[in-house]
Amino acid sequence: MPKLSQWYFKTAIVFLMLGILVGLQMSISGVHNVTGAHAHANLLGWVTMALFGGYFALNPAKAEGRLAQIQYWVYTTGVVIMAPSLYLMLMGNPAFEPLVAISSFIVLAGVLLFAVIVFARTETEVRAERSAAI
Repeated sequence: MPKLSQWYFKTAIVFLMLGILVGLQMSISGVHNVTGAHAHANLLGWVTMALFGGYFALNPAKAEGRLAQIQYWVYTTGVVIMAPSLYLMLMGNPAFEPLVAISSFIVLAGVLLFAVIVFARTETEVRAERSAAI
């Protein structure tokens, strides 16, 4: 399995634990005002990162490129900033709203980079097309 897939799976597990902790905190306290942060930690952190890891595991040639590593760091940075800043904003600290907004755009940049990777053709695909055309 490519190292990038391992990075994504390990990071995803961290966000799963974070999401569970936030869910437990809400359940124990009976206060559910941070549901959005809980959902973002689970969906952007756990689910999406695990899907990215699975994609790169199935497409190891795409995992080896520099763009894939940049995409990991951009996306992960965005989620690492977004989850706690959204939590703090929803806890009644409106000063964190600009950080939530900025991190949302960082996450979007990471998703756009992933789209570029998915739609890009690998050298193997290009060679196979050339061979088929001959």
